[in-house]
Amino acid sequence: MQIFSKDKIYDFMAKSKYFLSVSVIFIVLSYAEIFSNGLNYGIDFAGGTIVQVKYDKVAPIEQMRTQISVDKMFASATITEFGSPEEVVIRFLSSSDSVKEDLGDRIGQLLQGTGNFEIRRVDIVGPKVGSELRGQGLMAMLVSIFAILLYVTYRFEWRFAVASILALVHDISIALGAIILFKVDINLDILAALLTLLGYSLNDTIIVFDRIRESVKESKTFDLFEIINFSVSKTLSRTILTSLTTFFVILTLFMFGGEIIHGFGLVLLVGIVVGTYSSIFVASPFLKWLKFSVEDYKSKEALKEKRRIEKEKMRAQYEKGIV
Repeated sequence: MQIFSKDKIYDFMAKSKYFLSVSVIFIVLSYAEIFSNGLNYGIDFAGGTIVQVKYDKVAPIEQMRTQISVDKMFASATITEFGSPEEVVIRFLSSSDSVKEDLGDRIGQLLQGTGNFEIRRVDIVGPKVGSELRGQGLMAMLVSIFAILLYVTYRFEWRFAVASILALVHDISIALGAIILFKVDINLDILAALLTLLGYSLNDTIIVFDRIRESVKESKTFDLFEIINFSVSKTLSRTILTSLTTFFVILTLFMFGGEIIHGFGLVLLVGIVVGTYSSIFVASPFLKWLKFSVEDYKSKEALKEKRRIEKEKMRAQYEKGIV
């Protein structure tokens, strides 16, 4: 399916400076948020306890705060709605001793008299386990980026690899800014969303880079921007269609999947938009800044082809007994 003309070549690179300027603004704002507000780690990474409570009517949050604050352990607990006014979650830090108790029963006793309710979930993560999960999550992110760098370097060329990593950093930075802006707790679900975003964005970028590489081989021009415009234009329909179908699926999950996956859906929604944008306007211009030479690349590919032909010729002579 083609939603853009096959024959029309759009001059994306002529406008790349403007789009890159917008990207720089968003990235600066994202890191300003990170340094000023910090990352809001969820229970998975910070350690603590979540108790999910469901009432048969609107939850009396103020009364709940008053009653549970009687116990010193819950004095600093936060109570927020969870998907509907009838359902809430209580978050608080738990000591190592409290983990051994049935905190659900303890909360239940403190909430007596606030209405008819049920304790639906109690999640407890110790501070040591949370610290280990946070370290392992960061390591998973770094290992993924390093593996991507090696893969793209092997498949293409080091300039393509660096450009793809810079595009991924661009995507993750803006996604982190959205996480802080919308006050999403960073937990294992959000880490999974960020790793999914890495794979999605890289796939889109690789398709564009693959077309650029083929165009470099086939084109008679040595103008890199002309080749990039041609390549991005040829893959534009595929890029937009893939992004739209993925976006609507994630949007459905975000709207109807429940509160528990709202953070996951939000990160992917932002990531799909930013990843599509970066594969068109961000990743490719980096090749120019990294001094990628069409002429040198053509020469290298010609030399590789010459060596391949010579090897084939030697193999054929060996099989015939000439060598």
